[in-house]
Amino acid sequence: MAKGKTPTVFYCQNCGYESSKWMGQCPGCKAWNSMAEEPGTGFSSSHSASAGKRPRMAAKPAVLSEVSVREEERMHTHMAELDRVLGGGIVPGSLTLVGGDPGIGKSTLLLQLCRHMAADGRKVLYISGEESLRQIKIRANRLGEFSDRLLLLCETDLGIVEDTIRSVMPDITVIDSIQTMYREDISSAPGSVSQVRESTGVLLRLAKGLNTAVFIVGHVTKEGTVAGPRVLEHMVDTVLYFEGDRHASYRILRGVKNRFGSTDEIGVFEMKEEGLVEVPNPSEFMLDGKPEGASGSVVSCSMEGTRPILLEIQALVCRSGFGIPRRQAIGTDFNRVNLLMAVLEKRLGVQMSDCDAYVNLAGGLRIQEPAIDLGIAMAIVSSFKNRAIDDRLIAFGEVGLSGEVRGVSMTEQRVAEAAKLGFSVCVLPEVNRSRIRSAGGMKLVGVRTVQDAIEII
Repeated sequence: MAKGKTPTVFYCQNCGYESSKWMGQCPGCKAWNSMAEEPGTGFSSSHSASAGKRPRMAAKPAVLSEVSVREEERMHTHMAELDRVLGGGIVPGSLTLVGGDPGIGKSTLLLQLCRHMAADGRKVLYISGEESLRQIKIRANRLGEFSDRLLLLCETDLGIVEDTIRSVMPDITVIDSIQTMYREDISSAPGSVSQVRESTGVLLRLAKGLNTAVFIVGHVTKEGTVAGPRVLEHMVDTVLYFEGDRHASYRILRGVKNRFGSTDEIGVFEMKEEGLVEVPNPSEFMLDGKPEGASGSVVSCSMEGTRPILLEIQALVCRSGFGIPRRQAIGTDFNRVNLLMAVLEKRLGVQMSDCDAYVNLAGGLRIQEPAIDLGIAMAIVSSFKNRAIDDRLIAFGEVGLSGEVRGVSMTEQRVAEAAKLGFSVCVLPEVNRSRIRSAGGMKLVGVRTVQDAIEII
């Protein structure tokens, strides 16, 4: 290698695996064509130099039985939906990654968070690398009055950002966004694998060392995952995804990783002129506008953490004008829909091999829980036979390959939610029906096979 020439390193854009040469498949995550060439960072020399300046402290192992456990003091955000997803509030010293599509409302959500925390007497530092102070002020005027405890900084140099955080010592720090931050000792461009990984490492040390809660905004790729190395999600304590159609009014905040709480909770918001407004009853919100007396429409129930959510499953089955029928699923697993259609053809004799089939979960939710299998199957047959299902009927249960309807968890919570919204008939697995102590006045219909459920139509 010529003297003075900067060595290049290949990084995997999915998991951050580092290699001195290009490879077609990443050995770490087995992804193809994910290796990107970037200039070497040369951290070994800098780290060794810095290590020589600081005295090394000897670490002693601790006995597990002698470790004291105390409940973490959380900071409440005064936004019940956000507190639910975070596990009860913000943990001091935590590092949270917020991802989502452009224009979905990530900056608006965090600015509202800063407004509530500053009004609560907390010192908040909002650092933006994408907007000017004037742009932030224009957006803040729509949200309401802000306290003087909120400080703004427009900067992308991570060295200046680090010095500012150490001097201000805020309770909460927001970085918008991590892809705009850069370190001068790294020659690659902002947003690259090296810059994103090392910038997150600096913020992680600041959060743990200064006991400040740090929120970082991350851009997403076309596949909907956070841009940059996948190791970014492993470094942070909490990962939140902001979902929904930016042209619609609803937004869904979903936790996919949380070291301080459950990862199954979701928060529902509605985008209005004054900002994001919480939706305390998402079931009623999701069923708003449901057609009456229409075939192919069934209401089912899914559990998101401890919260039951009623949703409308829509299916449209019609004769295909092409040699290969078209199948499409929006909001649920496409392969799961094909599996259910195969069960209906094999076990019930419903011939749909020459039909196009479309399944949609109204409201923009993305549900992977098998408990909505029975609702999808009933909606498909209802559309195929063009027979409407009672509007006051709700159905849930997992469907197996033999056509059996298997039991699901937290049945009483699902039934109670349906009874609260005025449903009168509930079709559920027979194994769950016998265990319910109170039905809230609803008629419970237990089914053992999908054939029993279809006969109700």
